[in-house]
Amino acid sequence: MSAFRPGWLPSILVALLLPLLCGLGFWQLQRAEEKRLLLTSYEARQQAAPVSLVELEQAGDPAYRRVHLQGQFDGQHSLLLDNRIRDGQAGVELLQPFYDQPSGLWVLLNRGWLPWPDRRQAPQYNTPDGPLQLDAWVYVAPPGGLHLQGNAAAQTGWPRLISEVDSAALWQRLGRGGLPLELRLESGLASYRVDWPVVAMSPAKHQGYAVQWFAMAAALLGLFIYLGVHNAREKRHAPSHHPA
Repeated sequence: MSAFRPGWLPSILVALLLPLLCGLGFWQLQRAEEKRLLLTSYEARQQAAPVSLVELEQAGDPAYRRVHLQGQFDGQHSLLLDNRIRDGQAGVELLQPFYDQPSGLWVLLNRGWLPWPDRRQAPQYNTPDGPLQLDAWVYVAPPGGLHLQGNAAAQTGWPRLISEVDSAALWQRLGRGGLPLELRLESGLASYRVDWPVVAMSPAKHQGYAVQWFAMAAALLGLFIYLGVHNAREKRHAPSHHPA
């Protein structure tokens, strides 16, 4: 042990920081794998034919399934999902209730992104009249995301500005039977800008962060070893003072 003397304070710091850095690295690798599986599921289900709302309701895992809808919008109870940035431009996503006649159920349909450059004026949009046939897909937010506290409950008028989507709360507020899901409209006459990213951070970016955490752990361990060896050499070469 005389060849390695890092000192008690560096030893305590390394004992605390090294497991933390390695844990963060492995957590990022786990997140990367989750994103890969999510993207694989999304791509497979986007290639499938759309199902009816009744079939969707019976599905055990509705995430990313395509759905065919027949019915009409309720333009009186619109929601504006705030803080949506596209190409550096501020905007909102427009969500409106849609009544599906074959199933007799309501769904909350996200019609896409709208610019909102001047918050002193309401975003401009229109709602199609009459019956429509639309295709959409079920969006399920990946786990571990950031959820902001909204003030939709305190608002009284429509449209309402929200910070996160809660379709179940909307149906309860309106007294309607609807699915607790967000459906995102596919490109068409009733849609606005609908090029959503499926995940906010790609698997490759998670892997990049993992490499950074592991590199920091390796650097910390290397510095600790260098310090221990250096201190031992200093101790060994220090002059000894013996009483005459």
